[in-house]
Amino acid sequence: MLDHLTVVKHPLVQHKLTIMRDRDTPTAVFRQLLREISQLLAYEITRGLDMTTKRIETPMQPMDAPTLAGKKLALISILRAGNGLLDGVLELIPSARVGFVGLYRDEETLEPVEYYFKVPEALEDRLVIAVDPMLATGNSSAAAITKLKEAGATNIRFLCLLASPEGVAKMKEVHPDVPIVTAALDDCLNEKGYIVPGLGDAGDRMFGTK
Repeated sequence: MLDHLTVVKHPLVQHKLTIMRDRDTPTAVFRQLLREISQLLAYEITRGLDMTTKRIETPMQPMDAPTLAGKKLALISILRAGNGLLDGVLELIPSARVGFVGLYRDEETLEPVEYYFKVPEALEDRLVIAVDPMLATGNSSAAAITKLKEAGATNIRFLCLLASPEGVAKMKEVHPDVPIVTAALDDCLNEKGYIVPGLGDAGDRMFGTK
């Protein structure tokens, strides 16, 4: 079972994250690094998956070999920036079912506003991994997890690139049963609700928008 907060300190994760933080890193490089780092984070967040065995024939002899048990897991992208993590994780787990939760943050209230929701069936029977690069105020992430629970999900994990102490505290308050895996726990939020030192707006940097 994962702890409530797991910070992945693997050297490759931290090296790639440093390049992504650099304001001079171009969009194409940022996007590629996000895909790469998402796979390394996915390795951590998929620890402890339920396993079973299946009878197979190797070139040498029969054996009972380990394999994943249960329904295919569900990857849920919190739009729009979540797609950057989603693409990388899907390369690692191509059989996963995919869903989307569309939320944007009201710049005045910092509260989430929903505009899209489409998820796989039978979430109650699947491990659900929600992905969003930034856990800032935690309001949007917590709202997305609430929607997933309303859709039937009971086994949920949250994957992000960066987290703030405020966002972690918010998630723990609202969803104490949802483990968080991240590459870094940064210092704080600024007055606009952005993670500091952070890396700016992940969606803007990934898509080349402002």
